Amino acid sequence: MGEMQQGLPAQYQAWVWREGHDAKSLTQVSRAVSPLADDEVLVANKVIGLNPVDWKVLGHLPWEPGHVPGVDGAGVVVATGKRVAPAWLGKRVVWHQSLLRHGSYAQFTPVQSRALMAIPGNLSFETAASFPCPGLTAWQAMSKLPLQAGQHLLIGGAGGAVGQYLVQLAVRAGWRVTALAHPRHHVRLARLGAQRCFPNLRGEDELLPATLSRQFHGVIDAVSEQHAEKLVPALRANGHILCIQGRLPGWPLPAFGMAISMHEVALGALHTWGDDADWQALTSAGEAMLSDLSQGRLQAEEVVIRPFSELPDLLSELKARAFSGKPLVRV
Repeated sequence: MGEMQQGLPAQYQAWVWREGHDAKSLTQVSRAVSPLADDEVLVANKVIGLNPVDWKVLGHLPWEPGHVPGVDGAGVVVATGKRVAPAWLGKRVVWHQSLLRHGSYAQFTPVQSRALMAIPGNLSFETAASFPCPGLTAWQAMSKLPLQAGQHLLIGGAGGAVGQYLVQLAVRAGWRVTALAHPRHHVRLARLGAQRCFPNLRGEDELLPATLSRQFHGVIDAVSEQHAEKLVPALRANGHILCIQGRLPGWPLPAFGMAISMHEVALGALHTWGDDADWQALTSAGEAMLSDLSQGRLQAEEVVIRPFSELPDLLSELKARAFSGKPLVRV
């Protein structure tokens, strides 16, 4: 280990996965602080951000029993590896973690330094922890869509945490946004800049309203592959459809007809395939968005905060959609 603050404990508390798919089966244990890799820092977590992916992957990845889940956290760097700039020591940071590494459901997490984003001084740990997964996903999505001034964009599943940022980034870039979301979100989305709001398409037989057919240069879906497939008729010729929650099962239209383009977004791809330049682009964009949050140029979603002892309960409530807002856990 390179540099460290004095007084680090030998043990810390973490919620770990042992087996099964139920969030309430997570177990709180005491873990030993392990040596860092040369490119890692140790973060003392202050706030943990919960995301739908956290419950979706339980029992579906090649984890060993005792794995610490969680992809989003915010805290303070308390130790650095040998190849990490000492200037990170003591910094307030937020980060997004690989699903295959020990994650944020703990008092301490080892994180690769290239995934760190500095938190502006006037931004709370709570707002910072709510940002990485939804905010960076929204940025990746918007960066894949070629903008034509004044064109229309349809966002499916806009009521969630990703939609919160998608709508704002799209409006700021010059898109004319139509949002699909539960009606309880419509007033909020209109305040963020959506020009029109409609309900998401529910049930196998509910199809896109004819009033939305062939209007959109871009479509982003954050619901499911089935929902995305229903949105294909919204596209104009040479349009673009982008999937966040499940890719389209196949090419939806005949070849060389409407000539649409399909895209997918997954932050996990960078953890496996991204190089340092990819991470520099992502974290620079993230820090710019964090600055916008601190200056009021972007609005974060309302939060629901619980203590560390209630983490599995809050994750179960997130799965059941028992509340609106971004779930956070204070460490």
